Amino acid sequence: MWKRSRKSRPEGADAERLADPRALNAAAAGLLARRDYARGELESRLVEQGFAAAAVAVLLDELTEQRVIDDARYAERYVAFQAGRGYGPARVRRKLNELGLAPELIGAAIDSGPDWPTLAREQRARRFGSEVPSAWAEKARQARFLQYRGFSTDHIRSALGAADFDLDP
Repeated sequence: MWKRSRKSRPEGADAERLADPRALNAAAAGLLARRDYARGELESRLVEQGFAAAAVAVLLDELTEQRVIDDARYAERYVAFQAGRGYGPARVRRKLNELGLAPELIGAAIDSGPDWPTLAREQRARRFGSEVPSAWAEKARQARFLQYRGFSTDHIRSALGAADFDLDP
């Protein structure tokens, strides 16, 4: 989407809008109407739009108190969504860390997520078929795919049906 540069905007009107608490509330409501946000993610989006960090922090405290934004709920939904797309816990954990969620919330959400070994088996079968490979080269190829998707070594071993399969160099 094309955006006008800040230089082309009228200085007075823009500064006035950014100082207005109703404009901050409207911007936050507009973002939250589209999808759920983690607190840190919403904060950075609002500050990027030019709102004062202190005013944004006060608003986010109010929204957290009202449970409009809830990082634990966000983490659980994010894990469920990403697992539905076939991603493993390592990749999901990394993304949630990037969003600035607390490690204990991330751990709880991943622990309450799906059965990761079963998900790894389903993803392997969806991509490569139900037949488990016997050749090491093919096992390594499938293991790399599952590793890229964010599954741990234990999940990959389970998916490939090979307890003696060593992924570590």
